[in-house]
Amino acid sequence: MKFKKIILSLLLVILVLGFAACSNGENNDMSSSNEGDSDSEMNHSSMNHSSSGDLPEGLQEKENPTYPVGNKVIIEADHMEGMKGAEATISGAYDTTAYVISYNPTTGGEKVANHKWVIQEELEGAETDTIESGTEVILNADHMEGMDGAKATIESAKKTTVYMVDFTPTTGGEEVKNHKWLIDDELSPAE
Repeated sequence: MKFKKIILSLLLVILVLGFAACSNGENNDMSSSNEGDSDSEMNHSSMNHSSSGDLPEGLQEKENPTYPVGNKVIIEADHMEGMKGAEATISGAYDTTAYVISYNPTTGGEKVANHKWVIQEELEGAETDTIESGTEVILNADHMEGMDGAKATIESAKKTTVYMVDFTPTTGGEEVKNHKWLIDDELSPAE
């Protein structure tokens, strides 16, 4: 009888450890996947694909943009899955400076390197002068989880037209409304 109790106890311990190992493995797989996404230069799966269309204070509409509001374009950028090759409609065109930034999310996790794009009006206390590479700034943008309020480093800057667009991802799914931001170089006319 004592032998059976020992065997049952051992089996129970092995079973509990087995379930715990499976559970930890699943969590590690999920965190590894999320870490890869957040550190990726081109995969912004945690990006807020759609926005309300609210604009940062002080942002000026572009007069005579290459792609006026309502124009159909093809997206050449691959900031996120399903973007490259998608047909889009321009929902806004603005004159500003666009920045490539690297930052540590306020939610923790891996550093996000070379995120495209944050604009002048989304940087705390930014005036009208272009900010130099290497400068640390505070973000007032919520394109991705953990971005708003994060400390970022300017990697590069480009005085350009930025576009807000509506598009349906090439991978399917719901239409993305008021996606921020794309620049002239990342768009081509729809045929």
